[in-house]
Amino acid sequence: MTARTLEQLAESFALFDNWEDKYRYLIDLGQRLAPLREQDRLDDNLVKGCTSRAWLVARREGGRLYFSADSDAQIVKGLIYLLMVAYDGGTPDEITTLDIHKAFEKLGLHQHLSPNRRNGFFAMVETIKSFAAAQSAEAPAGGGLTPARETIP
Repeated sequence: MTARTLEQLAESFALFDNWEDKYRYLIDLGQRLAPLREQDRLDDNLVKGCTSRAWLVARREGGRLYFSADSDAQIVKGLIYLLMVAYDGGTPDEITTLDIHKAFEKLGLHQHLSPNRRNGFFAMVETIKSFAAAQSAEAPAGGGLTPARETIP
């Protein structure tokens, strides 16, 4: 992925003068996502609250959480990219305390996305944070997920 921090993403978005260019850039970011494995495109992995179909899976390695996600909508893929920059590789505590609302506003997304897209974005945020909170409270010190926690419902 190109941008590795939310600050770098904000700097990249600031290079564009109008929302249409930012929108195209967001779609381009989504095309940079690693493809989600077909076996992960299960109904159990669908994010509840997204108008589009969006799948999200998680795994824990050594105290850090890693996410894979995809969608059937290009703009949602771009939003997923933003979430991966924000959360992928974070510890449960980092994930649960990160204020993604500030980043969302700094990028100007709160003004330009439809209410359905915003709701879907924050549904994905809540799914990620719920998983992180559960891992913080339940995960064994050595990492690894219990079978019931291999994917985010």
